[in-house]
Amino acid sequence: MDTGSIAWAITATALVLFMTPGVAFFYGGLVKAKSVVSMMMMSFGALGLVAVLWVLYGYNMSAVGGVWDFAGNPFSDFGLGQLATGESANTDLIGVAFGSTFAIITVALISGAIADRAKFGSWMIFAGIWATVVYFPVAAWVWGGGWILNLGETLGLPEVIDYAGGTAVHINAGAAALALALVLGKRVGFQKGIDKPHNVPLTLLGAAVLWFGWFGFNAGAEFSNELAGVGLIAINTIGATAAAIIGWLIVEKIKDGKPTAVGAASGAVAGLVAITPACANLEPGWALLLGIVTGAICALAIELKFKMGFDDSLDVVGIHLVGGLIGTLYLGFFAIDTGLFTGGDLGQLAVQTIAAVGVMVYSFVVAWILGFAIEKTIGFRVKNEDELAGIDTSVHGSEAYKFETV
Repeated sequence: MDTGSIAWAITATALVLFMTPGVAFFYGGLVKAKSVVSMMMMSFGALGLVAVLWVLYGYNMSAVGGVWDFAGNPFSDFGLGQLATGESANTDLIGVAFGSTFAIITVALISGAIADRAKFGSWMIFAGIWATVVYFPVAAWVWGGGWILNLGETLGLPEVIDYAGGTAVHINAGAAALALALVLGKRVGFQKGIDKPHNVPLTLLGAAVLWFGWFGFNAGAEFSNELAGVGLIAINTIGATAAAIIGWLIVEKIKDGKPTAVGAASGAVAGLVAITPACANLEPGWALLLGIVTGAICALAIELKFKMGFDDSLDVVGIHLVGGLIGTLYLGFFAIDTGLFTGGDLGQLAVQTIAAVGVMVYSFVVAWILGFAIEKTIGFRVKNEDELAGIDTSVHGSEAYKFETV
């Protein structure tokens, strides 16, 4: 690997790592003032725990020797001692570091669904187990030689396209978020409009940090490809995201009469989610259409929780699960050369659908079982009185803001 590719690899790793504090800012601004520390700590807790697990055994699990293997052997190089002393250790370890940032943010994304009502210790137990039995194996399926990576060859169809994580990150996290929202139940007094974002600028800052870091997220893996595709990836990451803002705001204006700042931030994130699997496989015009469509659909999808009766506090399902599904399936129609309307047939759509549904069902079922087991043993949800008062003090013994009466 040349020095330019090495430099981009470490830069991209830092960019993606910065995205997890971006999630903390984005989510933190959306909750009430007395729960913001708890919300942000769930992201930072995931950052600390998942990074350690990735180094110890997660990276080993993220690649398989056979197509139908569940995951790699976690003890094959426990703690990466062999990899760190190999001839290509310098470049190998950069790849390990880059992969860790994806594992971290995938877990952190789930936390938004249970904002304002989750115990931190229970969340950390869930995060560690879910990363081990869901994210690490799914990463192996999608990128590490597993069944999703080889699905096209197995069926005699085009290969599954998930360049940067539509299935492995967003559908995966969104399905787990839905499961936890169902297990923990609704917040006290849950209804539309009951909780307003306490700090809109913080949410906008978080969205900006996410968009900034997403260039590493989408284009980072090009360090192994001599940066051959970064131009297309970069323009699609800008275009789809910008278009999604417009799509979301148009729906808000039509539906509620006013385009909002939170809507703009949410639209940007929805666009980023949708372009993630597709960033290297769409012409820029089709990426713009993807953004518009995703922004509009996700703006409508976040209302489903009120109609269907589940409390996804910060719309992880409506943005990440729905946006991830749109971006993944959209490739079946418009992927360069293989999409139904761009020179291919229904084969691309078929493999995209199988991969998306497979990951969604697996993640949901395991997350529901884990969440249910934790809730019935040590408890996952805080007491109602702590929830109403704001859980920063009861869970972490600190406050984001000092409220003083004069």
